[in-house]
Amino acid sequence: MGQPKALLPIRPGGPSFVAHLSGILVAGGVSDVIVVSRPGDEELELEVARLGARVRTVPNPHAEQGQLSSLLAALDAADRPGVHALLVTPVDAPYVRDHTVAALLSAFATRGVPLVRATRRGRHGHPVVFGRAVFDALRHADARLGAKAVVQAHGHEAIDVEVDDDGVLDDIDRPEDYDRAVGNAPKK
Repeated sequence: MGQPKALLPIRPGGPSFVAHLSGILVAGGVSDVIVVSRPGDEELELEVARLGARVRTVPNPHAEQGQLSSLLAALDAADRPGVHALLVTPVDAPYVRDHTVAALLSAFATRGVPLVRATRRGRHGHPVVFGRAVFDALRHADARLGAKAVVQAHGHEAIDVEVDDDGVLDDIDRPEDYDRAVGNAPKK
């Protein structure tokens, strides 16, 4: 992408991916937003510091090991008494809506399952809620397979929440993905 995805604006003149997504997560009911960063990523740390007390960075000392290492850094930072789940979404999927986050959290709270997945037209996307029941499975997952192995192993216990939100399927990996997404980004 030529620059860190977290700092890309979601639309011309708009907030960064990380700022927008953090606001969506808080509005949807997430009480502690953890942004996983590479150690020494001062630009990202400064951006997150401007977002308020409910948003913080946690460095991932093993970032070169892939996405699972970032999820584990967040899990280690969040796992304390009273934490029942971890809602996970990558920063390169910033167009999810707050009502989607709220729906996933509600489904987790009312159904008591270890895994809740967002779906759109039957396709799985992000965010995903991992309940405390799978925290150890995440910690012991094969790094090559990542969290997908845990999702597959617990798929029979999972709840899929169908949402009216195309943002759950967005994934900004290439410049053309970004150009397409910015052209369709919400204007507010």
